Amino acid sequence: MNIVDLRQTTVRQLESLLEEESRHWRKELHWDYRGALELIKRFLEARALAGSVAFENGNAAGYSFYVMEEQKGLIGGLYVSAQFPQSVIAQRLLEETLFAMRAIPHLERIEAQLMPFSGPIDTPLRDQGFSLYTRQFMLLDLQKAGKTNSNNSAGLRIDRWNDRYFEPCAKLIYLSYADHVDGEINDQYRSIPGALRFLKNIILLPGCGQFVPAASFVLRQPGSDELVAAVLTSEVSPGVGHTTQICVVPGFQGHGLGRMLMQKSSDALRALKFKELTLTVTSENRTAVQLYDRLGFRTIKSFTAGVWPR
Repeated sequence: MNIVDLRQTTVRQLESLLEEESRHWRKELHWDYRGALELIKRFLEARALAGSVAFENGNAAGYSFYVMEEQKGLIGGLYVSAQFPQSVIAQRLLEETLFAMRAIPHLERIEAQLMPFSGPIDTPLRDQGFSLYTRQFMLLDLQKAGKTNSNNSAGLRIDRWNDRYFEPCAKLIYLSYADHVDGEINDQYRSIPGALRFLKNIILLPGCGQFVPAASFVLRQPGSDELVAAVLTSEVSPGVGHTTQICVVPGFQGHGLGRMLMQKSSDALRALKFKELTLTVTSENRTAVQLYDRLGFRTIKSFTAGVWPR
């Protein structure tokens, strides 16, 4: 095995590996990952993506990459082809990636949320000092679920997404995830500026699909732009939506508002001829998992989120 800096490789060398990864996303997660891979390819062509590639007998067997956000590093991808010993190569790639990241001055935190297409990664992450959290990738068949009565807004005003809600929604996310396990996993939720960056990533950039404003809603007090709850939705492949965010501010939780927003979004997607809806949820968040179970979602994949240090 030969490990090479990702910036020393070409798109052509990784083409078949990226295509294989894309097939996994489509088959296992119903997700068209080609938009994200096109973005990765542009960074590769510019020699601007940090990471590592494992070569076996001259063939690219796996790759990993990371990005930096101030004093935090994000492992953005790890994939090893099933044609090679996945666990061995994945561990080597993780070790190389983490060695490079930890050499960066002032690094305080590393986050990783990696789909297990390359075999289990819990042990190497734990060995590297990561705290691990199980997350579930869930799917709802919109055609089987059927239309719902989703208009019980408890006297609150429900609106479709509008860009004027960027800052109020960032505040909502910050308040909703105080002392929440998802705030441990994603520290963008811990501040309003971080939540605003998160919102711009899921609404303006292609990494989480194409934003669908017609299936994204906010709840607010009448006469105010202060938000009580929100659900945001993207299209991740033709006919497949993905809930990129659903949150309710403390004080309004436990009153069915999250359920109502999920049903409202599902009804909107159904009217737009969508067939499926997916989302991710942290297993430790039992209240949310139970809600999605009751709505008809089923878990189709589990994966690991890791944080260093805790």
